[in-house]
Amino acid sequence: MSGTALRCFRCSPVPRPPAAPDAYAYLLGLYLGDGHLVTSTRTPVLRIACSDAYPGLITSCEQAMLAVLAARVQRIPKQGCVSVESSGNHWTCLLPQHGPGRKHERPIVLADWQRDVVAAHAGDFVRGLFHSDGCRVANRVTVKGREYVYPRYLFANESADIMGLCRWALDLLGVAWRMNRRNSLSVARRQSVALLDGYVGPKS
Repeated sequence: MSGTALRCFRCSPVPRPPAAPDAYAYLLGLYLGDGHLVTSTRTPVLRIACSDAYPGLITSCEQAMLAVLAARVQRIPKQGCVSVESSGNHWTCLLPQHGPGRKHERPIVLADWQRDVVAAHAGDFVRGLFHSDGCRVANRVTVKGREYVYPRYLFANESADIMGLCRWALDLLGVAWRMNRRNSLSVARRQSVALLDGYVGPKS
């Protein structure tokens, strides 16, 4: 039995929870944002695109892959980003949301065991989502000629299902959000931004 087969927590005689559930929740968030599981090759390849402007994010992604399943991770430079990649037959077991076409063109529904992991580690899941398709920005408004600057978080995704998972996880954390566009939500209340800072923070 291969090393990844031994580490696959879904393929043991009695399926067990992941050994590193926080890393799994974070990796799941990254995958739902900027990830792709290639199954057309002989061995499935998990690829997550990380902006090369954030070396800390690239390292966090690599560490999560190693903690969850990977025996080896590659960093493939691309234009403006780094593709963090790992080959393994059992990535398909751990990411059942894979499928042909773009994520927003097919249903994205978590398995019961994934929902349990995310519910217990919602902060790590949200961190993965915001590290992929989110950002922390300085919002500037002018009131009666006076400029005010305050931080807020934005998360955008074309998949209504993934957006729903983000809202669910934020609700679990007690973070107030609002939809500012059809495909985008905003976290702007001071208390909620402070809560999210504790889980996400600026990308690095």
